[in-house]
Order: sequence, then C-alpha cells, then structure tokens
Amino acid sequence: MQEKKISLVIPAYNEAIIIKKTVETALRFLERYCSDYELIIADDGSTDKTKEIVENIHDEHLRCVSYFPNRGKGCAVREGILASCGEIIAYTDADLAYGIEAVGELMDKLLGEDSDVAIGSRKLHPEGYEDYPLIRLVASRFFSFLTGHLAGFRYDTQCGLKAYTAKAASLVFSHCETDGFAFDFEVMMLAKGKKLKVSQLPVKIVNHRDSKVAVLSDSIKMFIDIIKIRSAVKRRLKGETGSAKNRNPL
Repeated sequence: MQEKKISLVIPAYNEAIIIKKTVETALRFLERYCSDYELIIADDGSTDKTKEIVENIHDEHLRCVSYFPNRGKGCAVREGILASCGEIIAYTDADLAYGIEAVGELMDKLLGEDSDVAIGSRKLHPEGYEDYPLIRLVASRFFSFLTGHLAGFRYDTQCGLKAYTAKAASLVFSHCETDGFAFDFEVMMLAKGKKLKVSQLPVKIVNHRDSKVAVLSDSIKMFIDIIKIRSAVKRRLKGETGSAKNRNPL
C-alpha cells in the first residue's frame, strides 16, 4: 500500500448522470491503493446537479471545488490541483476513460522511475486508439503531430491521465493560464521548459462514450490556442531566466 498522501483530481462539467458512480469507484480504489488520500471533484460551472450530487456524498476524503460560470477543463484541472495537498497529485477524466486501475499504474510509474511527471500515452499502446471514430482518430493524430513539431516532444499531450509530484505540480500549474482543452499542451511545454523528468505509461481507452469535443470547431480553436501558448510560454520562461540572471550576476 502506498504510504505517500495521494490527491486525485477529477474535472467535471454536467456529469450528473455518471458522477456518483465515478466518485464511488475512485474512493474504493484510493482506499485500496494508499493509506492517506483525498478525492477532489473540480466542478467546471455545471448547470445540472453535478455539484449537488457530489456534496451529498458524505465521505471525509471527498472534496468539491467549484466556480461559476463554466470556464473550461483547463481551469477545472488547475483549480483542483492547486487546491490539493497530496505529495502525489493525479488527474483523470470523469468517465474514467482509461480505467481506474490505470491511475495507480501511472503513480507507480512516477514513483518507480523517480520522475517529476508521468503521463498516459495512447501512442505507445498497440490498442491505444482501438474503436476510435475515424474523424477523432485523424484529429488526434494530426494534433499529436502538430504539438510534436511545435514543441519538440512526442508526448500524447491530450491524454486525460497525468500525475505529478507536489513540487512539479506547483511549478507547472502556478504558471498555467489556459482554461480550454489546449491546457495539456501548455502543461507539457512548461514541464519541458523547467526540465522536469517525464515518464510515459502506455494506455488504452476502456470506457468509451460520445465525446463532448466538437471535432472540427474545437480542433480549429485548439490549433490557434497552441500557437499562442507556444509563444506565451517561451516568453514567460525567457523572462524567468532573465530575472534569475539579474538576481545572480556572474
């Protein structure tokens, strides 16, 4: 059983249909996996009963972080992680798309390889994109190629399964500004810029459901966002380097 305190963050937007089952599944897993833990549901301004359902589940290990109106998945993940107090912090999607056991495997990977960040990768799993609708598969592959070309890494940035040490999470998320789906790209750009050690875990989707992403319109928006993010992160990192040099003149 893991002895470090674990925080699991799950962003949620209008997930009233599945959120109770998700919370129960996650709490059962955490109870088996570690001795000290918290589950944080980050409600992204839901207009259904998501927040109410979570708050009516009485468990000392469960917290709900919420705000209104809806701002985007990136904001929900950021707020949840910055509110957490675990030594290891992970997040996954509300539908537990990769299965709850993958969360444990990812944290084991993080600790076993003494990494700062661990991320799931569908690209590394032989069945990672099995049963994907063709249009989503093409969009995902294109986005992966684009981010790799722009950032110089080959991570599956949009995989909704990541884990961090508390120090790495603070370093990265205290500087994140992106509220939408492209926030994962910003996270990995910052991790690279701060020279954090990243491990990857091959994963596949085991719980399929209709995506909330409008493939064409959201892909166009994400394309525009990552161009802006790349420039903004580079400016921020350059500014930090310059400040450090000024503080420590040779």
